[in-house]
Order: sequence, then C-alpha cells, then structure tokens
Amino acid sequence: MTQQQSHAPVPAVPAFNAERAFAYLLKQTSFGPRNPNSSGHEACKNYFIATLRASADDVRLQEFTETGYNREKLRLTNIIASFRPQERDRILLCAHWDTRPRAERDEDPKKRDLPILGANDAASGVAVLLELASLLHATPPEIGVDIVLLDGEDYGKEADHNLYLLGSRHFARTKPADYLPRFGILLDMVGDAQLEIPREMNSFRYAPDIVSMVWRTARELGVTQFVDENGDEILDDHVPLNEAGIKTIDIIDFNFPDQTHRYWHTHEDTPEHCSAESLGAVGTVLTHVVYKQKK
Repeated sequence: MTQQQSHAPVPAVPAFNAERAFAYLLKQTSFGPRNPNSSGHEACKNYFIATLRASADDVRLQEFTETGYNREKLRLTNIIASFRPQERDRILLCAHWDTRPRAERDEDPKKRDLPILGANDAASGVAVLLELASLLHATPPEIGVDIVLLDGEDYGKEADHNLYLLGSRHFARTKPADYLPRFGILLDMVGDAQLEIPREMNSFRYAPDIVSMVWRTARELGVTQFVDENGDEILDDHVPLNEAGIKTIDIIDFNFPDQTHRYWHTHEDTPEHCSAESLGAVGTVLTHVVYKQKK
C-alpha cells in the first residue's frame, strides 16, 4: 500500500446571485450622483467601506487629492479589499465607483452641467464586485483576490484625458514594486439591459490570453452576452494598470443601449435601463474565472 497525499479541497464555484447584485446597484443610486466632493460621493464611500469590511479579510483606503477644474481640490479614495492576503498568487478585480459631474451628451442643454446618477456608469461594475465579495467571504478561493474600487475615473471633460482615470493612475503609480497579480479584470458599464460585450481592443493588445480565457469561459457557460466580435479601443482604467505591468482587460458594453449611445453621459443612465440579468451574466462568468484559478 502507498500513503495517500492529502490535498485541500478545491472550492466549488458558488452561484452568483443576480438579484442581490442589482440591489447593490440600487443602493448606490439611492445616494444620488457620486461625483467627487459631493455628499453622495461621501455617503457611498462610507457604505462601500462598511460593506467590504463585513466580507473581506483586509480593507485599505488610498486617500489622495488631485487638482480639478477651476483649481478645485478633489478628495478621492480608492478602496482596496483583499481576500486571502497571505497568498502571493493573486488576481485583481476592479471597477470605478465615481459618477460623472456633468451630462454633456444629454439632449436637454439645461441639464448638461448637472451630475448624472450613473446606474450603469459606474454602479453596475461595482455591484457585480460587491456580490462577488460576499461569495469570496463565504467560499474562499484557492488564490488571493484583490477587489479595488477606483475613484475619479470619470471626472475629466471630453477630450481632456489628463483628468480621466485619476484613481487607476494613482494606484498604478503607488503600487509596491512586487505587487504583480497574474492578471486584472476591469468591469465598466456591464448593467445595460441590452447587454452585448465585444472584445475591447486595448485589452486584446495588452492581454490577448486573458481575453481568450474570459470569452471561452462565457462560451462554455452559454453566456451569450459576451459576443464573438471585436469592439472599440477604449481609454479606461485598465490602460494605466497595463502600463504599470499588471496585465488587465476591460469588460465593457460601451454601446449603451446600442450604437447611438443614447444614455451614455446623460441623465438617462438610470436603473430602469439596467437589468439583474445583465449583472448576472457578467458575474457568473467572473465567478467561474476566479474559482477556476489554481495555485
């Protein structure tokens, strides 16, 4: 007889709860617009901290300031929730949590200087990650996971790229040199009720293997919202992360609700144009990607 080796049990893939994820979306929008320095921004930040501290092994805040338009001092916070922080093998999951301080795409000129509610952009990606956090707490994965809620992504005016991606730039600039997760996945605008997610081209350029892995997982699960098409090249939070050496893809349906972009950066970005089904499709794929990772 030979002695059998004992192995830790491989965690089963837990079921992603789409309705709970949608409730997280509604909770965020209940604070109103979450643009930097607003009361909604502060209240929602505190909600995220409390929610993640109830599930994560460790929660850290990256508080920083940037100078905005008219010399406005922007008070910004990246929220970092870590699961199994002792593990060196890690993956990074992120979404921006701030909302746009203006609605320059709105049909009504009188409303273009007012902040948007941002149900899809950006409550949807955060909602998926908050529900995933509860799964990671109940069923620890085999490797470490860091969930990062990035601030200040959507502050800049159109064509002024210097004041976009403030949180991801700060995270990339200040990360420890030895923090190199296997890969990162960014979620942005994933709640569209007419969800169709093509392959984003910056993702394909930086991390084609991760794009292939995620789309293959969707195909194996029969999640048809991930379409077998090449989409646009989008400047998003994954770009600074890739430039810092973290191979990261962007899961995004930029056509909200379709190629006319009727709701993007308008006051029509509201919960009734989002769906639990869409959050469930993305959350299910992401959950399987996370729990299939081995040491």
